[in-house]
Amino acid sequence: MDKRHRARELALSLLYQLEFHPLEAFEEQYQAFWVEHPIKPETQSLADELVRGTLHNRKPIDDLLSAHVEHWILSRLALVDLCILRLAAFELLFYGSTPWKVAIDEAIDLAKAFGGKDSSAFVNGVLDKLSALAKDKSPAPLG
Repeated sequence: MDKRHRARELALSLLYQLEFHPLEAFEEQYQAFWVEHPIKPETQSLADELVRGTLHNRKPIDDLLSAHVEHWILSRLALVDLCILRLAAFELLFYGSTPWKVAIDEAIDLAKAFGGKDSSAFVNGVLDKLSALAKDKSPAPLG
């Protein structure tokens, strides 16, 4: 398995797990996650960048998602779909080193693997709308 794909899977898993714990407990949950999921350092490093970047930019990501999710509010989305959308939105708009087509394709793959029956089509539709922003925008710096 491609290390970048594996890093995204682990980032998604950690983001999903963190939804059930207060952010104040982040470091404790983060450390426990890596004890349970040992992985090569370069893969863990990429997953770490994705998780921390997604969490750091969560407010602007959620604002953008809210504006592009038709007929839904974020709190009503399936949690795994929301985590996939947040992760992909971070890669599309803030990360800067992932081509937008790759970010969308990877998110669709994650939705097929971990989401519901219609998750991949839903994720694709939302990210397609966000991709216009990614195409028109130079990457924002992390932090």
